[in-house]
Amino acid sequence: MVYTITLNPSLDYAMYTDAVEICSVNAVERTAISAGGSGINISVMLGEFGVPSTALGFVAGFTGDEIERRVRKCGVKTDFVHLPHGSSRINVRLKTSAETELNAPGDEVKSEDIMELFVKLHNVADGDVMVLSGSVPPGCPGDIYGQILEYVSVHKIKTVVDTHGELLTETLKYTPDLVKMNFDGLVELFGDKPTTDGEVAEYAKHLQNMGAKNVLITMGKDGALLMTEDGRSYRQGVCPGTVVNPVGAGDSMLAGVVASLTDNDVDFEYALIQGTAAGCATAFSEGLGKRDKIIELMKGLMI
Repeated sequence: MVYTITLNPSLDYAMYTDAVEICSVNAVERTAISAGGSGINISVMLGEFGVPSTALGFVAGFTGDEIERRVRKCGVKTDFVHLPHGSSRINVRLKTSAETELNAPGDEVKSEDIMELFVKLHNVADGDVMVLSGSVPPGCPGDIYGQILEYVSVHKIKTVVDTHGELLTETLKYTPDLVKMNFDGLVELFGDKPTTDGEVAEYAKHLQNMGAKNVLITMGKDGALLMTEDGRSYRQGVCPGTVVNPVGAGDSMLAGVVASLTDNDVDFEYALIQGTAAGCATAFSEGLGKRDKIIELMKGLMI
């Protein structure tokens, strides 16, 4: 089983319009609502590969109920902690010629809520995969992901981390099997902007020296680099196509790689191709990419 943890999920409310004029009334052409959060996106995308998963995290109020309903509708099993206070956040995405995001912080999580989450982690067993991704709500300690990895370390599972700052660095002592970072997170962590593939690879190696076994660096339109535990480096460019929706593309890419982690003998070169196709399928679609599109793009990358 793959477990994805989304501590700060949301309802994403997208509004499509030609332009937005500040301090004025703006007409919206159409809207779309979806359940949001990195782990949730990964769980939904894993379903496109036929990989079952369970989504964990915190939800609250009527918005939390709707998040869970939509996640289950996508065929994902859920085991959320239902907070007795507040309501899950709503993020607004204004889609014009460019995209503007308004992300709410989320409601505060209390110590007893965190304890309930850890109780749910009792279901994790040897052979499982756990994905920790995204931001955390107010009230969560900066080492919450590290605490989770320590808690499940009694099991022989594969662990994946996709976050930044202290949330990331506090996990590295527990040697996660895969760390994913986007380019901005890399710059934030090391305080310098790499300009060549060689420099990106050096930072990936540094992350390995800090504890990560395998490192995936995503660079938007410039593709991605995957550095494996045995010292191999794989580089993959993006698929040709028109970007419609960049939101969730990175999560989709990670889902493609995680789908390969469920195999005992991981082919990382294939995993990177699969992840790239999944990320591009989402970028070229209004919502998360679908299996048929992923397969089409994979064929193009494997020629």
